[in-house]
Amino acid sequence: MRSFHIQDNLGFMKKLLTGSAFDTFLLSEASITTYASFQIDGAFHPDYLSTAEQEQLQAEKCGYTLWRRVRPFFFELTRGKNTPLKFRIVFRLAPYNIEKLIAQSGLTIQADQVDGLFLNIHFDGKALYCVSGISMKVFTLDKTLEHAWDDMLEKFFRHEQIPFLAE
Repeated sequence: MRSFHIQDNLGFMKKLLTGSAFDTFLLSEASITTYASFQIDGAFHPDYLSTAEQEQLQAEKCGYTLWRRVRPFFFELTRGKNTPLKFRIVFRLAPYNIEKLIAQSGLTIQADQVDGLFLNIHFDGKALYCVSGISMKVFTLDKTLEHAWDDMLEKFFRHEQIPFLAE
């Protein structure tokens, strides 16, 4: 687990809400407090989807929506002359990207042993933090996947030109 203190809140928010930098992340959950509090559950409700869409989700092993689908709604909640009082977003890496990370890192762990690789974004009204997290389906003392995820996030922030301090 690594914490990244974002140094340019405005630049980060622009990339998060109007850019495509985070669009391939799955949204696990989000909450925002402006004039009221809003909660968003990123889990798909299969009954809402067509049979073809349900089959595609099953094939992709994705039970959550992509950020790009929710981003416009979240953006609308942040619009106005006032800064949100606070917000929290929990992203998870898509299963096919977990498989890629494992392969690229040369790890011996199986992708089906990973419950999720998470990026938690938290804004408290002033400071903005991104914290990595990992959840495994099996017990292991091996931290190599956690370190690979932390390194990948650091590379992602650098690639997207998001200034941060690792804490």
